[in-house]
Amino acid sequence: MRFLFILICLLFVTHNAFAMSADGCGAGSCADCHSITMEETKQLLGGMVDKVNRVEFAEIPGMWVVEVEKGQQKLPVYIDFSKQYLFTGNVLRLNDKQNLTRQRSARMNKIDIGRIPLQDALLLGKPTAKTKVIVFTDPECPYCKKLHTELKEVVRRDPEIAFLIKLFPLKMHPNAYEISKSIVCSKSMEFLEASFAGKPVPPASCDTPVVDQTLALVGDLGIRSTPTLVLPDGLVLSGYKKAEALLKLIGENVAQPAKK
Repeated sequence: MRFLFILICLLFVTHNAFAMSADGCGAGSCADCHSITMEETKQLLGGMVDKVNRVEFAEIPGMWVVEVEKGQQKLPVYIDFSKQYLFTGNVLRLNDKQNLTRQRSARMNKIDIGRIPLQDALLLGKPTAKTKVIVFTDPECPYCKKLHTELKEVVRRDPEIAFLIKLFPLKMHPNAYEISKSIVCSKSMEFLEASFAGKPVPPASCDTPVVDQTLALVGDLGIRSTPTLVLPDGLVLSGYKKAEALLKLIGENVAQPAKK
């Protein structure tokens, strides 16, 4: 019922936006008839958010999108042209099924890759590859296992892409922590792939603080799930993706290579 109400509101606002454009704005842009300032936006949102960073016309007709901060997270919200309604949640573009809210949120929450130590990372690909992508993985995560296969395919198709794999064991996988320590101590890709295959992994051969340091780091960076990729420009991508999609995303977002 709540979804239906929001949908009706959206259709009403969109219809009015087109009507105003046709009747009042002629062939001009929405900016000819509708405007909102940063100060006005802050007043409208009141104490609902901690900070307003930016406001611009949204992809949805009849709305502005506002980039805000709430707690430690940056996220997009939407205000309609009447300045009476606030919308939050996912906006999907129907022609290609792209989640525009998720894409915008990812761009807003880029991280500084210089904060991620890579001395302990496993290298998948050539050491001399021009583009290096950081991957946070859990040795008992089924989606990490699937992604690992796709990472190998990416490297096969484009040898100038390599992946730096960091171990991020989730609490939901009870053996992942000790397995991660074993992999870090040995710096063994074979141990990681053995775990993905369901095979036993030898106990850790050292007492390393690296896994605990990674767990603290991902909390600070706002990374909460595996697998998670961090592209060279700091863009964070969560979840399993096929090789074709990875090649496209990396190609579109490559900036400066991550330093090892």
